[in-house]
Amino acid sequence: MWESILHGIAWIVELFFKLAQDWGLAIILFTVVFRLLLMPLMLSQTRSSYQMQKIQPKIKQIQDQWSNDPVRLQEETQKLYAEAKFNPLASCIPMLIQMPIFIALFQVLRNIQDFLPEYSTFTFYNIIPYIQGPPEVAGLIAVPSDVMAAIGDLGFMIAIPYIILIIVFVGATFLPMLLQQRNNQDQSQKNQMYMMSIIMGLMMLFVSWSSPAGVLLFWGVSGIIAVATQQIYMSILKKKDAEMELETIDVAPVKVEVERKTKKKRPTKKR
Repeated sequence: MWESILHGIAWIVELFFKLAQDWGLAIILFTVVFRLLLMPLMLSQTRSSYQMQKIQPKIKQIQDQWSNDPVRLQEETQKLYAEAKFNPLASCIPMLIQMPIFIALFQVLRNIQDFLPEYSTFTFYNIIPYIQGPPEVAGLIAVPSDVMAAIGDLGFMIAIPYIILIIVFVGATFLPMLLQQRNNQDQSQKNQMYMMSIIMGLMMLFVSWSSPAGVLLFWGVSGIIAVATQQIYMSILKKKDAEMELETIDVAPVKVEVERKTKKKRPTKKR
């Protein structure tokens, strides 16, 4: 089953290569199409995160009110989630779908010549001369001798595109997490998420150092699309909420107080 998935990924990448005539551009096109297919789930995730930000003060209030009653706390929290149409699992689904693709692409690109033996070189417009290889320590690239002979003795300059990919890869991992917590009112939870983002970024830095450049390209482009989609959709949701608030404002009628003068009694005439 897994071997069939790997061959399927290799076949799709080759299909995009025949269209773009470049392996790096083929991976970018593959990423864009993959992200478009995931778009409904990504929008659902963004909407869920936005709803979570809106109900965060109410959740804090429930936690303070029912801290000594775990059963009632869970009931009230679930009730609030239902009223706000918030699904805690919505944020996990896109990541669960991406990870198998990420792992499969990692394995395909690391051994791409085994999957596509009819091709000899895998480059990205000569900017990245070896997309199936990872950066090594001291700025060297794990490139076979025949590839090194073809691109010449460029020294450390060869490593610059790979380093840029690593920076984009790490940034694309934790930047969405940071942006989601920007409007969080719970400072302790915000600090926890910041710390988790830093740890995640360090882990991704370690992973990226041994990942093929093509995988870094895939994840970096995927992250950029994710951040752009998140910010645009967040602004749309905020605009809709602002418009709804304006529509629900009741304009109270202006009360005009009129001071009426009391009529003086007319003097009665004596007969």
